[in-house]
Amino acid sequence: MELKMPRSGAFPSLLLLALMGCGGSSPLAPTPPALAPTPNPAAVARYRVTFDASWSALSHPTDIPRNPHFSRLIGATHKPTVRFWEAGGPASEGIRLMAEQGRTTPLDTEVEAAITAGQAQRVLVGDGIDRSPDRVSLEFEISRDFSLDTLVSMLAPSPDWFVGVSGLNLIENGDWVAEKVVVLQPWDAGTDSGETFSSADLRTTPPEPIHLIGTGPLLVGASVPPVGTFTFRRLN
Repeated sequence: MELKMPRSGAFPSLLLLALMGCGGSSPLAPTPPALAPTPNPAAVARYRVTFDASWSALSHPTDIPRNPHFSRLIGATHKPTVRFWEAGGPASEGIRLMAEQGRTTPLDTEVEAAITAGQAQRVLVGDGIDRSPDRVSLEFEISRDFSLDTLVSMLAPSPDWFVGVSGLNLIENGDWVAEKVVVLQPWDAGTDSGETFSSADLRTTPPEPIHLIGTGPLLVGASVPPVGTFTFRRLN
């Protein structure tokens, strides 16, 4: 019997049909879906941070001083490779003097040293609050390569108590945040062992790690209420 071969060009088509009939699939790959564009934040953003201090006889009634206030704001914009303070870490001399005396120096020189080393970009300095409750604002520019913000203020009068943020990243999900509210709990710098707002200076030796305050006159019932908020709003 004569075996007839398929005419030229028909064999690949017959093979493809045979494969598909046996449960095969087309060798042609489907077109992949278009990828979503990668977010690319602007090189520079401008923010206003508003410090709303709520500390008062209503919020913290125990031994409230006659003049509850907060020192000038001091901080930096920087990279994640540097920290000027953090929970569980030791207070630098700049943080110690900010927390004990409300001074902006030498914390500003610590930031300037980080700027020289390429780890920070700007020193941030703002006003304080003469009498709490009240509010104060500070505007600043921040760049994509130095997108973290550190900002602190002394709770005064006090031994070494302060409020602030450490390494707050203003880029989230690939873009600058439009608004971020940070609830401010009071911190102890671990450098003065005074127990009340008007305690005499009592150097802590050796110093303790920076830690949240959980006892003393700021305690209300079983917890320490916050003493204010930082609200970061993008301006452009």
